[in-house]
Amino acid sequence: MNKNTRSASPDLDRFAQRITELRQALQSRSLDRLILDTGATFISTNANQGEFHLPLWSRPVRITYPAFIAYPIAGEEPLPSFLQAMLLYYFNTADGTPPSEQWISFADLPDGRFYNQAFQSYTGAELVRRFKDNPAAFEQAALRLGGIRGALGDASFVFQALPRVALLVVIWQGDEDFPCSFQVLFDNTASHYLPTDGYAILGSTITHRLIADQPNKPS
Repeated sequence: MNKNTRSASPDLDRFAQRITELRQALQSRSLDRLILDTGATFISTNANQGEFHLPLWSRPVRITYPAFIAYPIAGEEPLPSFLQAMLLYYFNTADGTPPSEQWISFADLPDGRFYNQAFQSYTGAELVRRFKDNPAAFEQAALRLGGIRGALGDASFVFQALPRVALLVVIWQGDEDFPCSFQVLFDNTASHYLPTDGYAILGSTITHRLIADQPNKPS
């Protein structure tokens, strides 16, 4: 085992332990309550066994019950660990609070203000670099990724990451006094469904998806 492997393994072990803890915490939750709170559907396969079905970024996934292991809807290989953790946090946190369609910034999430500058650096700032000279390309990419037009800014699009978790990506094109800016916003019920770290990952994910969608990205 090399030095890098030794130094990384405690973090990996803690991550695996946390996934195990999240699964164990769900064992005591009411099945009916989980269905209602997460917006998932449940398909019973045997007595006290079944699968939750729900979309993740509009792609259907299944989560076995009571083991709480997530798979693509038609796949036999489990989803990557970070997606397992995202879904487990969602199931542990979701409390059924109706989305408000009122949008808040990352800074308004619990403890988000401390990390807001970093969050903006790998979301809004990256989108500015890619799309400031071609906002039409942003709109086209957003539509191809299933975004629904919103009402904020010069253009904005809602993306549904999970049944009760939406993000809004907004562009303000700016003028001679104010530069172009982008921001990733969240429903103000966000803390009822994921911890703030989860939203950092989702914000990064939608940013990378929008940028990666471009067929002729500049080198």
